[in-house]
Amino acid sequence: MADTKTPLLRERKADEHARVTYAELFFDLVFVFAVTQLSHAVLRHPDGPGLVHATLLLLAVWWSWIYTAWATNWLDPERGPVRLMLFAMMAAALVLAAAIPDAFGERGLAFAAGHVIMQVGRTAFFLWSAWRAPQHRANFARILCWLTFAAVFWIAGGFVRGEARLAIWGLALGIEYLSPAVGFWTPGLGRTKSEEWKVEGGHMAERCALFTIIALGESIIVSGSTVMGMPWDPPVMAAFASAFICSLAMWWIYFSSTAEAASKAIEEARDPGAIARVAYTYAHILPVAGIIVAAVGDEWVIHHPLGSADVKVVAAVIGGPALFLFGTLVFKLAVFRRGSPTRLMGLVMLAAMVPVAGLVSPLTLSILTNLVLVLVGGGETWLIARRRT
Repeated sequence: MADTKTPLLRERKADEHARVTYAELFFDLVFVFAVTQLSHAVLRHPDGPGLVHATLLLLAVWWSWIYTAWATNWLDPERGPVRLMLFAMMAAALVLAAAIPDAFGERGLAFAAGHVIMQVGRTAFFLWSAWRAPQHRANFARILCWLTFAAVFWIAGGFVRGEARLAIWGLALGIEYLSPAVGFWTPGLGRTKSEEWKVEGGHMAERCALFTIIALGESIIVSGSTVMGMPWDPPVMAAFASAFICSLAMWWIYFSSTAEAASKAIEEARDPGAIARVAYTYAHILPVAGIIVAAVGDEWVIHHPLGSADVKVVAAVIGGPALFLFGTLVFKLAVFRRGSPTRLMGLVMLAAMVPVAGLVSPLTLSILTNLVLVLVGGGETWLIARRRT
């Protein structure tokens, strides 16, 4: 139950999980744009430096989103002040997303400012709104210290160029990603124990599942917009169909059992905060990244379905599904403390394709990788049905 002295907190009921509100769904719309910008950034700069830049930007975008998901796990978005906070975060996220294509150029300061406003502003709002709740006050005071420290480097990086910006922003990101792992330990304020993170498992699972839907939706947008400008001959349409099957298969694998079962597992766990920290805060970015990489590969295959697959196409077409399967495997280990033989076998089959990938056409390679995803999805569905009989 919510503390009557802190009316902005959600009221929790034992027999039901907190629903995702329309305000949260509206907030997520900005991140559809952000994910699209990230995939386009990879398409424009598929070289080493470009991939490093895109990875750093993706990690920053994810961190700003997942921290908001944690905040609304406790705060009630149906309350006016919380809703206004979400809208303010949307505005900052929109600036952040719009700055992604030139984040390592002229708009670096805009990207950094958007990220800092979200991280520091949201945390300060939570600290103010839950000041009378001791369990939250101490925790978010520590979080605010860490994010404010990281903010110094985000802003400083916006004033420099090239490798200096990459190094400074890498340090800022490292500070932010390290902080939950060490319990936001702060001199004079102590350390937050995972038992203090009374996470509502159903809400968190649904929020992260919706972000997965955002990434999958972006992959469909990319393939659809690509095929619009191409001649609709059999190879192109086959590549387009293969791209759709890729999205469908990844949806199948993610939502066949893991998403709902994870919600229940977290709610029944002795230490739900520790599981949610590993599974959702850290591990969940891996399958999302895999979906984005796969979408990039789909666009390249639609553009050039025939001929020999070059290195970047092989890396995206095999690497995207492999990263997705690896991420969902890590996620399952974090939540259920057990692996997935089908996903592990899928990774083995994808690895076996690498030596011969350059000998087949991009379309053939895409079909083969999608066949692996379909086999994984079908295998898991069969195993689930077998356990229920």
